[in-house]
Amino acid sequence: MTASAVALIALFPLLLIVGLIVRLSSPGPALFRQVRIGRHGKPFTLLKFRTMVANDQGAEPLVTGGDDPRITGLGKWLRRTKIDELPELWNVLVGDMSLVGYRPEVPRYVDRYRPEWRRVIDTRPGVTDPVTLRFIDEEALLVGVVDRERAYIEVILPIKMELILDYLERRSFVFDFQILIKTLWIMAFKKFLRGRDERYTLIAREAIEAMEET
Repeated sequence: MTASAVALIALFPLLLIVGLIVRLSSPGPALFRQVRIGRHGKPFTLLKFRTMVANDQGAEPLVTGGDDPRITGLGKWLRRTKIDELPELWNVLVGDMSLVGYRPEVPRYVDRYRPEWRRVIDTRPGVTDPVTLRFIDEEALLVGVVDRERAYIEVILPIKMELILDYLERRSFVFDFQILIKTLWIMAFKKFLRGRDERYTLIAREAIEAMEET
């Protein structure tokens, strides 16, 4: 039995409870479905718990900030704790994703990949990766930003791709296991990484501020 299957079985009661609470807390389905680009550029449907008002999640703009009015009260908590990502274990089980790997993007952003970034999609995307850990509070970066999509495309995405390419050069079973443990630690104790891992957030924040001044 695979690790994702074991996790799905172990977490099934939690998934059921969270799904029920999402349904009861606001009108709409428990799950949010969105097309992402997977290995070799193959599209697949990514699953998450719905965190926005029904019919607004997946609408423009695709990039959200912590102050986005579309996010429900429960959705803020689900995003902060990363519990909204748990349904992605199904994507792992069916082979669309792995537990550790680059985060899959929507087609619009993959279309903007530079030639040197394209090799990223030769690998299988994952639920977590070093970029997730270093941008664990990404939505806070975009609070108050007028053009969030521009900030993401011009500032955040290039930094992420640099980190992903570095990860692909260093990846190994041990490295992936360390990433998985760090992710579980953050989810369990809400302890954000500090020091070296925080500098990318600071770089992005300064670049976004400079962008907004132009």
